[in-house]
Amino acid sequence: MLKKSKRGRPAISRETIQLIKKLHKENRLLSPEKIREQLILMNVTDAPAPNTIAKYLPSTRKPPSEKQVQSWRTFLKNHAPHTWGIDFFTVPTLTFKIIYVLVIINHGTRKVEHFAVTSNTNVFWLKQQFRNATPYDQKPKYLVHDNDSVFVSKAFQALLRSSGIKSKRTSYKSPWQNPYAERVIGTLRQELLNHIIPLNERHLHYLMSEYVHKYYNPHRTHQGIDGRTPIPSPAYKPTTAAETKLKSTPVLGRLYHTYKKVA
Repeated sequence: MLKKSKRGRPAISRETIQLIKKLHKENRLLSPEKIREQLILMNVTDAPAPNTIAKYLPSTRKPPSEKQVQSWRTFLKNHAPHTWGIDFFTVPTLTFKIIYVLVIINHGTRKVEHFAVTSNTNVFWLKQQFRNATPYDQKPKYLVHDNDSVFVSKAFQALLRSSGIKSKRTSYKSPWQNPYAERVIGTLRQELLNHIIPLNERHLHYLMSEYVHKYYNPHRTHQGIDGRTPIPSPAYKPTTAAETKLKSTPVLGRLYHTYKKVA
């Protein structure tokens, strides 16, 4: 009886994989081609091909194909009104203590639906914050998040399923797949946290609350929603610039001002 031939490249040994990882760990800038050349220089007779070596180097993962990019962007565009993004970022205080900030943003309106700060993240805290963000069944159909351990935990995933929310996990090291959460985090850094250093967790919560509730959601315009604000602004009567009078209100100690049109 004829044996069926095995297709594909032969598997490389565990020892070879360990050797590849050792070279990569100790020489982060070496490409797969250079690692193979180094092996050959050391007279390794079965040095794997560069493409095989690349499979075991996380930093040399192939970028997503155009088809994959377009597919994900199409999903985000088509389901924006029913999708939220969630993510964490860290903020150092004046005494160099690290505080974690949770942000949940509505893709359709660009509204920050919820934020919270803590010095210690865990899944129980996250579940409570998500409940706070979805009162009276005000919830998205999809939630985009990365592979943070608390987001992919069984407890949090069970909460999403019980709420009828579909988890949309981004690929490993692919922040571009959660663009609105990444963008609002960048905005928070550029427009707030690069200018004011929080003293402690309580102070950071105050700064975030002042910025989000008094400026970002009701007054900050966004190109992605045609220059409108996340919380719709009042409809004013048209006037010329010469006729227009504005009443300003300072926010965050005059770092910003909000405006109302007066007759």
